[in-house]
Amino acid sequence: MSETVDTIDAEQNDAAASEATEETVKGQRSAVVDDDTLVKEGDIAGDYLERLLDLLDYDGDIDLDVEAGRAIVSIDGGEDLEKLVGPRGTVLEALQELTRLAVQQETGSRSRLMLDIAGWRADRREELRELGRSTAQTVIETGERVRLQPMSPFERKVVHDAVAAVDGVRSESEGEDPKRRVVVSPA
Repeated sequence: MSETVDTIDAEQNDAAASEATEETVKGQRSAVVDDDTLVKEGDIAGDYLERLLDLLDYDGDIDLDVEAGRAIVSIDGGEDLEKLVGPRGTVLEALQELTRLAVQQETGSRSRLMLDIAGWRADRREELRELGRSTAQTVIETGERVRLQPMSPFERKVVHDAVAAVDGVRSESEGEDPKRRVVVSPA
């Protein structure tokens, strides 16, 4: 199978398609979701996660917010929460998907909610922004393209956004999941 190279627009479309707010196949979700619906999703997710924490006997405070057209659920404060993140956020991603399914079961609509545990996603976002900026600077200085390690769609989007803010460079994604990666090149 040959590797393909897509533009940043195609990458953002891939990420958007995986978490689209457009109608689902059965037309259950409208293109625009109001804040009341997002608050309801957050409440359902919070209840689901509260039960999960109780079953695990983990401490944690659950915070609900609505931002950028999605419910944001954060769990902070417990000592054992790092275990719910897992290596490179793999457990966090799985818990996010389970939480989305719990919300869908109750509402009948696919949710785009974002889950963060112990601030891992926020910290990772800043690491990736710095990686994007420093890689862009390296490409400007050397004039040579740089291929980064494979990343999740969330990670690639953060890097693409950071590179896009630097003049003189561009980024693309190449390969196929789970080995899809960002390539930064001179513009």
